[in-house]
Order: sequence, then structure tokens, then C-alpha cells
Amino acid sequence: MKQMLTILFLAIAVAGHTQSDSLPAYLHTAAQNNPGVMAAFHAYEAALQKVPQAAALQNPTLDAGFFLKPMELVEGRQIADFRLMQMFPWFGTRKAARTEAQNAAQMAFEEFRNSRDQLFLDVYTQWFTLCRLQQQVANSRANRSLLAQLETLALQNPGTASGNSPQPNMRTAPDNSTPASGSSMQGMSMGNGQQPTTTATATSTEMPNNSMGTMSGNTSSGMADVLRIQMEIAETDANTEILLSEIATEKARFNALLNRSADSPVELPDTLLQIPFQLDLNATRALIDAQNPMLAMLDAQEQMYIAQADMQRKMSYPMFGIGIDYMLIAPLEANGSMGSSMSMNGRDMLMPMLSITLPIWRGKYRAQQRETALLQQSAREKRQNEQNLLEAELRRASYQLDATARRTALYRHQSELAKTTYNITVSEFSTGKNTLANVIQASRQLLDYELKIAEATANYNTTVAAIQKLIAGFNND
Repeated sequence: MKQMLTILFLAIAVAGHTQSDSLPAYLHTAAQNNPGVMAAFHAYEAALQKVPQAAALQNPTLDAGFFLKPMELVEGRQIADFRLMQMFPWFGTRKAARTEAQNAAQMAFEEFRNSRDQLFLDVYTQWFTLCRLQQQVANSRANRSLLAQLETLALQNPGTASGNSPQPNMRTAPDNSTPASGSSMQGMSMGNGQQPTTTATATSTEMPNNSMGTMSGNTSSGMADVLRIQMEIAETDANTEILLSEIATEKARFNALLNRSADSPVELPDTLLQIPFQLDLNATRALIDAQNPMLAMLDAQEQMYIAQADMQRKMSYPMFGIGIDYMLIAPLEANGSMGSSMSMNGRDMLMPMLSITLPIWRGKYRAQQRETALLQQSAREKRQNEQNLLEAELRRASYQLDATARRTALYRHQSELAKTTYNITVSEFSTGKNTLANVIQASRQLLDYELKIAEATANYNTTVAAIQKLIAGFNND
């Protein structure tokens, strides 16, 4: 059985592209080990066993009767009677029954295909979720490295070093300073008639109050910047730990799909790449109509009801039975001349028989025909409804594919701009032309766009896998 599954599931890919060599191996393992898929496969095998049952003839009947007291006949005494009869349905009934069973088995096979394709989609979804989370962890760690470099830069800022704070300004007045109003002073006389004596002003050292304020302000502002960076680093570390915990949870779900231990390792690619995919709506609609397992299952169901109607119509005709009747006869005792003249005395009798059923009560047969006709109409309506739903799902997937591709391109462009902005703000911060708040804001924007790129890429790849499920494109069988 596993060899059959290996042949059936070996050719697996999405649009001819895989993220890692390990993904096809995981899909192969899931197809072989997943209990849900194996249950659907066993149900299909069981349905196949109904085909020979449906075409089999009824068991022949054997009737045997014994006389407690032998019944005397003209030419002997009948001891027992054996009757063997085989009934045959109307011509073509068995073929219609076989066709009905084959279509029922085809329904089970299509249900198995749908279960398998759903499993593959779940595996792809979990795979891209793990790739997204791993990419986000890598982005968070890269952002932490940038913050660590920024912290080093902030510590090297003169305003933050304890021994490198700027000295207070020393202001010295000139020795022969002249008052600003000297000319007016010369025109004035002292009370005693003498001119005022001009005296040299002694050198004085002043410590303005704003000098101490500038020193303490620079130092406190620089240390606050360092603390803000350390807060960002702590938040980034916490977010990274949360992502790692989420990865462990998603790995457990991934291993559950493969029916493995939750702690089994999962190999992931280093980078999350976008699957190259071009969607042709008309071609995809044709493939859905031709290959989708749900539509194929409903087609098989309608064919099953058609064969069932044919079988029920033929079952309303007479059935024929062919058999033999064997009578065991004991000889009579000779009684003079009469006994000697009985040439048939004691000879067993063998009689061919023909039996015909008379289906004269037609009400139930007409009801069966009406029931089957309604079931056929129901199957057709179900198929049309399923086709409409698949068309709507294809339209939604097409929109999601286009929107996600546009968002991914936008995020990549914004990410490049955010990188440039971050480099500029860091350079300006190192020269004192920008604030730390702007640097941290630029760092957050850069990380946010990197996370959005990973999420959009995973969503795009998952949408591609969903389209492949619609057209049963996971395999080439």
C-alpha cells in the first residue's frame, strides 16, 4: 500500500518551484502518514470491493424434504425431494449494478483526492507560515544589531561620557577697558573740580549660571538617549522571544500534519522567496472544470444515479430461475407379475425446472424511478453550485494575488527608502544634527517594512498554493 502511495504522490510541486529541497519530502511524508488521508484512501479501497459484490448473482437455493413415512407412488416409494434453483435478473441488470458501484468508488476516490489536496494546502500554508516567522526573527535580530551599534554611537557622544563633558566657559574682561559712556564722563566735573581718575579694571573671572545648566543638560540628555536605545533593544529581544515561541507552536502543528512527534525538527530555507506565478483566468477555469476533485465527485455521483435508474428499471422486469428437482425413490417390493412388469420401479426422478417472477405491483418501481430522477437533478444542481463557488474563490484568489504582489512591491520600495532614511538620520545624529527619537523612528519603520515584506510574501505563496488546489495541481496523476 505504501508503495502505491509513493507512486501516487511522488510528483509534487507548486508552479514548478519549491522553497527548499525538504518541502517535497515533507509533502511525501504527509501523504503517506496523515491519518485523515489514509482514512479516505481506505474508504476508497473499500468502495472498490463493492464492485464485484454488485455484479454477483444471487445465491442459489437448495430445498430438501424428507418423508417420515415414504410416500408410495405407482413405481416406488418417495423418500426425499431435493430442489436446486438459480435466479437470474433481467438482461443488463448486473452490468448497470456494476456501473453504479464503479461510480460510487469513483466518488470515494475523488473525495480521497480532495482530502489529499487539502492536506497539501495545509502543509504549504504551515510551511510558509514558518518561513515568514523565521524571516521575521532574522529581521528582528538585524534590527537589534543596528540598535546595538546605535547604542555604541550614543555612548561615544561627548554629552554622555562622564569624563568627556564640555568645560564651563571662562570669560575674561580686558585690562584697559573704557566704559561705554566715557565721553560723557569726561565732560562732567567732580564736586571738588577735579576730573575723574580713570582706573584699570582688574581681571575678573565670571561663571555664568547658564554654563552649568548647559553641562548638566547635555549629560542628562545623552544618558536619556542611551536608556531609550536600551529600552528599544529590550523590546526587540522580547518580540524575538515571542516569535521563537510562535515558531515552536507552528512547528508542532506542521509535524501534526505529518503525523510526527511535535518536537521533530523542521528544516527551513534561509530566505523566504516569492513563487514566480502567472495566472490565466480562462485557462484556470478550464483546468478547474476538468480536474477539480469536488466537481469530478459530483459528476461521478450523477453517473451513479443514472446507472442506478437503469438498474431499477430493469429490476422491474421479470427475473428468471433455472433449476432441477431430484426425487429420491425407493423400489416397491415385488408382488407377483405386477412387480416384474414395473420397469421404473425404484428409479430416482430428475426434473428440470423454470421459474419466473411476476412484478405486478408497479407502485414501488415507479416511486424508485421518480426518486432516482430527483437525485440526478440534485447532483446536477450541486455541481452547478460548486462550480459557482469555485469561480468566486478563483476570483477572490486572483484579487488577493494581485493585491499582495502590489503590496510586496510597495513594501520593498518603502524598505529601500527606510534604509536610506535610517542611514541619514544616524549620520546626522552622530554629528548632533538630529535627535535620537528620529533615529529610533526610522529604525522602527525599517523593521516594520521588513516584517511586512515577509508577511506579504508568505501570503502570496499561500494564495498560489490555494489556486493550485483548485485545479488539483499538486500532482501529475
